Amino acid sequence: MTGDKPSITADTLEISLLNQTDIRPALEDLSRWISQRGSIHDNIMAALRTLDTHAEAILIGIERLQA
Repeated sequence: MTGDKPSITADTLEISLLNQTDIRPALEDLSRWISQRGSIHDNIMAALRTLDTHAEAILIGIERLQA
């Protein structure tokens, strides 16, 4: 990470986005497994959609900070 605040903010958000991106496939696999058992699949899918929406917003913020 570089030393200025905008770079630190962008770098931190990028790490957050990477974590979120890595978590999504695991949750999707878990959701499929739960769906096969007829449980809370819809709630998990709603959470995954929220993760996607937030990931897009985080990415836009990162791009604006890095511009």
